[in-house]
Amino acid sequence: MTRLIVSTIGGRPVAANDHRVPSLNPSRLDDVVAEVVLADAETFVGACRSARAAQRAWADVPAPVRGRVIANLGRLVEANFEALSALVTREVGKTLTEARGEVQEIVDTCDFFLGEGRRLYGQTVPSEMPDKQLFTFRVPVGVAAVVTAGNFPVAVPSWYVVPALLCGNAVVWKPAEYAAACAEAFAQLIRRAGVPDGVFEVVYSDGPTTYAGLEAALGEGLIDKIGFTGSSEVGARIGELAGRHLQSACLELGGKNPMVITEDADLDLAVHGALFAGFGTAGQRCTSLGTLIVHDSIREEFTARLESAVRAAVVGDPSDPAVLFGPLMSERFAERYETYLDWIEPHHRVSGSTGTGRITAANPREGFVGDPAAGLFYHPVLVHGVRPDDKIFQQETFGPLVGVTTYTTLEEAIELADAPGYGLSAAMYTTDPSKAFAFRRATRAGMVSINNSTSGAEAHLPFGGNGRSGNGSRQSGVWVLDQFTRWQSMNWDYSGRLQRAQMDTLTIAPDLDFRLTP
Repeated sequence: MTRLIVSTIGGRPVAANDHRVPSLNPSRLDDVVAEVVLADAETFVGACRSARAAQRAWADVPAPVRGRVIANLGRLVEANFEALSALVTREVGKTLTEARGEVQEIVDTCDFFLGEGRRLYGQTVPSEMPDKQLFTFRVPVGVAAVVTAGNFPVAVPSWYVVPALLCGNAVVWKPAEYAAACAEAFAQLIRRAGVPDGVFEVVYSDGPTTYAGLEAALGEGLIDKIGFTGSSEVGARIGELAGRHLQSACLELGGKNPMVITEDADLDLAVHGALFAGFGTAGQRCTSLGTLIVHDSIREEFTARLESAVRAAVVGDPSDPAVLFGPLMSERFAERYETYLDWIEPHHRVSGSTGTGRITAANPREGFVGDPAAGLFYHPVLVHGVRPDDKIFQQETFGPLVGVTTYTTLEEAIELADAPGYGLSAAMYTTDPSKAFAFRRATRAGMVSINNSTSGAEAHLPFGGNGRSGNGSRQSGVWVLDQFTRWQSMNWDYSGRLQRAQMDTLTIAPDLDFRLTP
């Protein structure tokens, strides 16, 4: 029997309705992973009301105790590591190796934040008045509404949910409906870690319904923070909605991430980095490689090596350990990816596979593993000769497609890297430290890698972008605490009299006309 997944309010399942969608295994479309009941906007608002009612009591739980709940979650994820990894592979088509890495990211996030419950530090600040003390405190924002994509169905949600709960907030989470089984599994672990009913709610709904629910809940004053991971276009709408209600949004959006290959680069290393950055997860990461920017003097040698590596890469069944990437996540993403292929123009040269588009018996991929007819498998594509005015250069192409262009001077490379206007991740392969630091200093990217992939987050580093990639907010590490807490100041005057700042302060008269005698 197909598993039925429904939303929850106050820890209890919401009654099922007839508005349902299947969640399919993208590598075997005849495998229905779950049937997802989509909630209406009022259900979303109801979950926010429940979270609002539960939040204050959760905030009153001492922060070190909340840290122990996060520790419990980390141990539960470890205990269910293989089952959760296998579910990620089944529902969104990631290779098992990458799925395990994603689940490990949850463990790492919990391990980092379990101790932050003992380090939600404020400060004691000296006053300009005698017999007066100044303090600062971190306080939870209140209710956080978190909306996430399905390309990282459990890791990215943990970046929001773990610190938000640690800081004393209640969370209403809207996961991607095409990754609902992963979300439900993760939610079960969160609840069993000791999170009280109402403090963590999950609502399954489509995009327009979610937006309507957010708008209504903001209108009622039920939401204090929005966390959103998704496209730049939708992120702009979410940010505008939050701003209308004088709330802030943590926006982690798309990317057109460049990789610069300098004339002194280790080319074998650069090829490995470009292969993983461009085609790992079938190019379905916000940090996936968008455009290779290769120095003129090494273009032929580098592209020849890269083309060979891409042609040799194994594509197919994501459970096979030899496979680099499996299917696209859903039919919706496959259809959208095919529109990106239409951006290939006559002046481009295409390489990397025995065909382009969907892999089929009539359009085969050499070395394919499994049955291409069973799932949403696509050829890897290298598009050479892209120009700054090409759509394929300017826009994110969510899928296994990488553009290639060239440069002559470092200044030109940096200009090309930033030209699309995103600003999430940027990489450079070089053996010259001066080039590395010049690139770091000049690029607008929020994250810079030297001799490494454009992809690869660590739980203790800030994650996020600028420009079309986000609004400067950051996830992970101590930096995300500023998203889920607000600073509160307190002054305590025990002098027994009114002391007016800037008016009743002690002044000391200096002799500023004094000069030393030569």
